[in-house]
Amino acid sequence: MPTYSTKREALDLACRVEFVRGSGPGGQHRNKRFTGVRLVHEPTGLMVMATERRSQSMNLELAFERMANKLKAKQHKPKKRRATRPTRGSVRRRLDTKAKQGHKKASRQKPRDD
Repeated sequence: MPTYSTKREALDLACRVEFVRGSGPGGQHRNKRFTGVRLVHEPTGLMVMATERRSQSMNLELAFERMANKLKAKQHKPKKRRATRPTRGSVRRRLDTKAKQGHKKASRQKPRDD
């Protein structure tokens, strides 16, 4: 998988910027102008939107931050897990706890009349 830069200048070149009208609650302050921003990262097809601010420039900055975070998450490689076994002590403690629980439950039963 290729790696993509998350720096602002690189994102400027790799992303298509679209200005959209914000929808939802907010009424007269919300949908008069095209203040919402939609960013599409052309190489990967990732898309983010920012419409919560009334300022187009603030929404643009917010969208670029979100795109950088999304790219970082997409490129993250988790460390390879090394298989381990439980220690003898932890196995013994678990079995002791299970035995105590079994004795406790067995003592709750009524004695049988044979």
